[in-house]
Amino acid sequence: MKRPAQVLLLVLSGLGLLHASLFSDLCLRYVKEGVRPLLIASGALLLVLGLAAAAFDGRRADDRHGGHDQEREGHHHEHEYASHGHEGHGHEYGGHGHDHSAAPRIAWLLFLPALSLLFFAPPALGAYTASRAGDQTAAVREQKRFDPLPAASPLPMTLTDFTARVQQDRERGIKGRDIRMTGFVTPGKQGGGWYLTRIIFTCCAADSQSVKVRMYGTAALPANTWVSVTGTWHPRGALGTRSAEAALDVRRATRISQPVNAYTDDLPLTPS
Repeated sequence: MKRPAQVLLLVLSGLGLLHASLFSDLCLRYVKEGVRPLLIASGALLLVLGLAAAAFDGRRADDRHGGHDQEREGHHHEHEYASHGHEGHGHEYGGHGHDHSAAPRIAWLLFLPALSLLFFAPPALGAYTASRAGDQTAAVREQKRFDPLPAASPLPMTLTDFTARVQQDRERGIKGRDIRMTGFVTPGKQGGGWYLTRIIFTCCAADSQSVKVRMYGTAALPANTWVSVTGTWHPRGALGTRSAEAALDVRRATRISQPVNAYTDDLPLTPS
């Protein structure tokens, strides 16, 4: 990879990061919102470095071109110097030596992620990832005490809070309560119903965790469809213990638009 290609790679990488983080919300498919300013700063830095390198190379080329003009004007004198010593040859070799700035050929592969950020964004995580995740309750923290639930009906809840209440709240505060949650559809294995799902980023897609709540009483919508569901806890297991299933008897399921920041477990804002 020659020097111009290296400069082009810097510029494309900077533009790709800025496109994904500043001019669109693509970065939220892969990192948390809090990382966005760092991506913007990195993209701006790469772009500035690339443009500065291009300007420097252009100025150096102009200087070299001017040097060649002076060399032609003093051609007769250089031959005189060469007849008395080797200084002239040393100057010539110094100006026309081998280019050691080339990178290995495999470096051309670096253009693929740079171009993908500009023209082809990799798909977001969804039902495929959630269905193959390990512990589905890893995102649910242990709680010793739960605050009283609001009197709203239906009661908006996150999937993690609902799961924690079902399996840890000894007061069984959600018993008989109408609950409203939002997430995307993950089909069960081998036709076994479906799950309302959220994928949660701790930092980025590499450390994502899934939380799923089993849905009963309604047919599954297509995978990755975002829905708002309303219903009551499906009585299976002892409520308030680990034997209780995080599940809902669904009375209503409504399609909604995917939120911009989809990789958090926020309270539902869209009425069901």
